[in-house]
Amino acid sequence: MFGKTPRQVLGNNGEDLAASYLTKNGYRILTRNFRTRFGELDIVCLKAGTVVYVEVKTRIGRLFGTPEEAITTRKIRRILTAANIFQSAHPELPESIRLDCVSVEFDPSSGKLARLEHIENITQ
Repeated sequence: MFGKTPRQVLGNNGEDLAASYLTKNGYRILTRNFRTRFGELDIVCLKAGTVVYVEVKTRIGRLFGTPEEAITTRKIRRILTAANIFQSAHPELPESIRLDCVSVEFDPSSGKLARLEHIENITQ
């Protein structure tokens, strides 16, 4: 098997940081990288009786805008479709769902974490 591309490594690092942040803030991670033909759910977690679907966006610097600006209406629709598939496969889970984003930015000069922001309910 071939190694991961720098983009995949960056994305995985962002997802690891997001999962750690969510866990420290009382979220219970149910699964990561749940794949469907409509797309992937980065992190699925549970908090206070709500299933939270988390899209993680990671960038180095802001040359192309903030990470969260990369989430389009089309992307949200695909995530919600994948979330419905996940919910159908897990009828034991609460019906209440929410779509969040964790935005992760690394400083382009140092490579260190510059910002991690959790944005709740991005469909509002």
